[in-house]
Amino acid sequence: MKSIWKEKEEQEKLINEKEHIKEKFGLHDLASEILAQKNFKSDEEIERFLNPKRSDFRDPFQMPDMPKCIDRIIKAIDNKEKIIVYGDYDADGITSSTILKRFFEDLGVDVSVYIPNRLSEGYGLNKEAVKKIASEGYNLIITVDCGITSVEEVELAKELKVDVIITDHHEPGEKLPQAIAVVDCKRSDSQYEFRELAGCGVAFKLTQALAKRLNINENEYLKYIDIACIGTISDIVPLVDENRTIAKLGLLLVNQTKNIGLRELLRLAGFKKIDAETISFGISPRINACGRMGHQEDALNLFLTNDIIKARKLAKKLDDYNKERQAIEKRIFNEAEEEIALNHENDKPCIVLGKEKWHHGIIGIVSSKITEKYYKPSILVCFEGKDSRGSGRSIKGFDLHEALLKLNDLLENAGGHSMAIGLSLETSKFKEFKQKFEQYAEEHITSQMLQKEIEIDKEIDKNDIRIDSIKELEILEPYGEGNKKINIIYKNLKIISIRALSEGKHIKLNLQDDNINLDAIGFNMGEYSKCYQIGDKVDVVGNIEINKFNNTEKVQISLKDMRKAVED
Repeated sequence: MKSIWKEKEEQEKLINEKEHIKEKFGLHDLASEILAQKNFKSDEEIERFLNPKRSDFRDPFQMPDMPKCIDRIIKAIDNKEKIIVYGDYDADGITSSTILKRFFEDLGVDVSVYIPNRLSEGYGLNKEAVKKIASEGYNLIITVDCGITSVEEVELAKELKVDVIITDHHEPGEKLPQAIAVVDCKRSDSQYEFRELAGCGVAFKLTQALAKRLNINENEYLKYIDIACIGTISDIVPLVDENRTIAKLGLLLVNQTKNIGLRELLRLAGFKKIDAETISFGISPRINACGRMGHQEDALNLFLTNDIIKARKLAKKLDDYNKERQAIEKRIFNEAEEEIALNHENDKPCIVLGKEKWHHGIIGIVSSKITEKYYKPSILVCFEGKDSRGSGRSIKGFDLHEALLKLNDLLENAGGHSMAIGLSLETSKFKEFKQKFEQYAEEHITSQMLQKEIEIDKEIDKNDIRIDSIKELEILEPYGEGNKKINIIYKNLKIISIRALSEGKHIKLNLQDDNINLDAIGFNMGEYSKCYQIGDKVDVVGNIEINKFNNTEKVQISLKDMRKAVED
């Protein structure tokens, strides 16, 4: 599928700002220009971006209901009440639960943790779990990374004489749960200046508030910033403001973490450099695989154990679950591809598929891959007898959640946001749902929306191919949502060599510009090897990086797209 390349226009204001940043912070042209494009309001903002400090954290008591939350927790501690943390089964929920459990242990307070089973209980607070918790004599439930829409479950807890504190980061519904406190910066009445914390970020701020109230040294909560970093990066929240502070300071601690389980997981993942990509591709999938496969307790126990032998066994389990998840994901993807080809699904503006024996804990990943490949909204549904469950992913400009609201009469349940949703429905209604969703998509998706755009930050030439200048871009890390890796365009390069790798899946090139040679690698771009040959002149778009091999450093482009050179 052809992508539209969208180059940024150079503005005089940005040129002036680039020169100012270059002089003020002693940086090269490349890093200075990228920082100028971020439109910081002051040098102080730039300094906070480049070098965040612990003092950059805002006052947690400005968060909605945080004073009431802390009052109730301290009362529970003083009265030796039974407290339970109720988390989610994904990496954000597991790390949130770990932070609170560990912090309370440091205070000498024994709290329990409950993580629902994704396959049998689903997401968030559920009534059976609330009944079980009440029957075991707990007085206070503290939710992390869930609960903001659990109106009925909180009412049930109140009837059973159990108080509930909600800490969450998801969008509230029309009505807030009538809990003791609802700490969520996305509340409509929130005055907190940053709305985009992950669930573990909210849990981290709760420990900050407790430390302040109890006059505890800040190091007692800051020592868990490595765990908060894992959850923040895993949850793909924007890595700006407090999230960037958590991620950047947290990565420093991850490199020397005292958490035995995390250390073992890092060792098993085998990455040479520990950065945001290590977390995203090495750690997060292994944690999330536990929840997807219905073994959420193993991920939690890995982060809570102080036993090296147990940690190694649990880390191995997480690795095995991830391999199992990968195998199931590959099978479902291949079956989905067969359906798309057989029924000409790609001729439609969206892709809706349903089948028995698809794993509902994994179809969301497959939906994401289908959307990425075909650049169309996709929904995959697994038939489970009379009932079915599904997951969907969307493209820029098409609100998937809004689309489901229009078809709500066909669904048992639905939730999510514009880009990702989960749903359940009666299997007998699937065909009608598919037909009506496709009709809705036909009416609301334009041909322009189906054109994938690649936004280009900077055009480079041979003068930019300098190790020191490109290395300097590391100051922009950690990369993630809200702070993407920069996309460069390099024009009129001559192909010196080109070959496919991994049985035609990937592509590797050597490119030349006068006396400059550089390598380029394109993952999942193997088909390009059939479209180009040695001697062709090409324009390429991608990320520019330093490849280290055998103690040698070389400039390399990680390709996103390429085309025959366009003559200026």
